[in-house]
Amino acid sequence: MLYAGALLLRRAAYACGLLRAGRVGVPVVVVGNLYVGGTGKTPLTIELVRSLQRRGWHPGIVSRGYGSTTRSPRLVDQDAAAAEVGDEPLLIARSTQAPVVVGVRRVAAARLLLRAHPDCDVIVADDGLQHRSLAREVELALVDERGLGNGWLLPAGPLREPAGRLECVDAIVLRSTTSNPARGTPGFEMQTHLADEIHRLGDRAHTMPLAELARRQAARSLSVTAAAGIGVPERFFAMLRTAGLTFEPLPLPDHYDFRDNPFARLRTHLVLITEKDAVKCERLEPMRKDARIWVVPLAATVDERLIDLVVARLTPHRKTAHGPSTA
Repeated sequence: MLYAGALLLRRAAYACGLLRAGRVGVPVVVVGNLYVGGTGKTPLTIELVRSLQRRGWHPGIVSRGYGSTTRSPRLVDQDAAAAEVGDEPLLIARSTQAPVVVGVRRVAAARLLLRAHPDCDVIVADDGLQHRSLAREVELALVDERGLGNGWLLPAGPLREPAGRLECVDAIVLRSTTSNPARGTPGFEMQTHLADEIHRLGDRAHTMPLAELARRQAARSLSVTAAAGIGVPERFFAMLRTAGLTFEPLPLPDHYDFRDNPFARLRTHLVLITEKDAVKCERLEPMRKDARIWVVPLAATVDERLIDLVVARLTPHRKTAHGPSTA
């Protein structure tokens, strides 16, 4: 009740003008969720940015940068340490080659991004649904197989905002489910799958088809451990099983920092990890030198009708690109 009351007061403050959302001069797309934890925001952000790039846009990304050691807005250098800028922003920057800024204050982060990259004509805010300080033209909310849980707000349940918030977003992106909890909001499916090739940690040129690994394991009885420090590790494990692999699962806490090497004492031929974990492991010399560790990239595909909707909502605002902020 206290949490709900705080949400209501904050929403009322914006509604009556006591608080104002800042505009930054280009349209903004927010990717977020209601359910606490990993629902697939990073894969969606990456695929959304790539789709916009294919359609002639020049997107930039702002993110909180969970785990980042900086509070002031900071541009993400692709050679930065994940501990400095956050593992997910670093992965997004490397996967999209688009500019990324991390910062607690999204408006300040967006303005830094536009100063550094004035060619950007749209900003994608990763995990920004609850950050009303940044004005937005499009809101996308992810819903996975867990739906809305018990329907309660924190701390009695898993929701950051009431379920009715989904009636206010522009679209719901459904991951691992086809059940749309908001009948008044269009829903579009997102599929995530493993890439066809894996690569050795720290050496993208050293690759192996995932299907070949499955064949080698069947022929030679290779022992494999699969580790994942993501929101829902079982999703990663399930996809590996679907690919025909047998392994010992090693679930780790989300955003695990790997300072305590969980692989040092493992007696296994191969260790498979996610890209999100790889951006941290490759900075640690003992892991970088461990030839057993291989990275399994994840790919996402979204309904093209979702991209059509986003572009249709953005296009009327494109003429304001590079204009002064109206905040």
